[in-house]
Amino acid sequence: MLDNNIEVEIRGLIGNSEYPNIIALLQKTAKFIERKERVFIDYSTFLEGEGIKERNRDIRIRCTNGIPEIMIKVGAWGDGENREEHSFKGTEGNFDELVQIFGILGYEKGVLCVRRAEVFEFKDVEISIIEVRNHSYYFEAEIMISSKRDKDKAILRLNGVLKELGLNKFSDAEFFKYVDKLNSEANEVFEYKNYKKGYFKKRFGI
Repeated sequence: MLDNNIEVEIRGLIGNSEYPNIIALLQKTAKFIERKERVFIDYSTFLEGEGIKERNRDIRIRCTNGIPEIMIKVGAWGDGENREEHSFKGTEGNFDELVQIFGILGYEKGVLCVRRAEVFEFKDVEISIIEVRNHSYYFEAEIMISSKRDKDKAILRLNGVLKELGLNKFSDAEFFKYVDKLNSEANEVFEYKNYKKGYFKKRFGI
């Protein structure tokens, strides 16, 4: 495997009062990459044998800054996860078509999420500061590697960067508790049986 398609990622919560401070720190010390406006449907939560804690496949469709995409990650969620990543991007304005294709294929129920992210590069590590609107903030720190043999080295790098930035990562238990909290308080359940053509274009402009 020559391409860097294995994502090593660590996440953690950012307190509402801490958010402006970490943004200011990254604006001063890191390279700003982009702002991401994202809507996605996570189907794995409702797939038999997958769910939240047990999943080894992350199957979702998403739209980032207007571009629809199929995103599949293979591997377990959790601390220092390393998942093989596969994606396919469509053309702007076709997210509703993607929703219909997945519905026809049998992916009829998922978790609908809306996120905004400020993405930075700090010492070759991608740091995304993510806003769950009217709810909370969290970060994702990631490195892409080409072989799982490099996982431990990547995690050491990530942990060093987080320490330097003063960010605290989730334990597995904390992460799953946060996902449950988001699902009950901020995310929505999407059911294809209730879908009307053009819904995402009308609601989100995508």
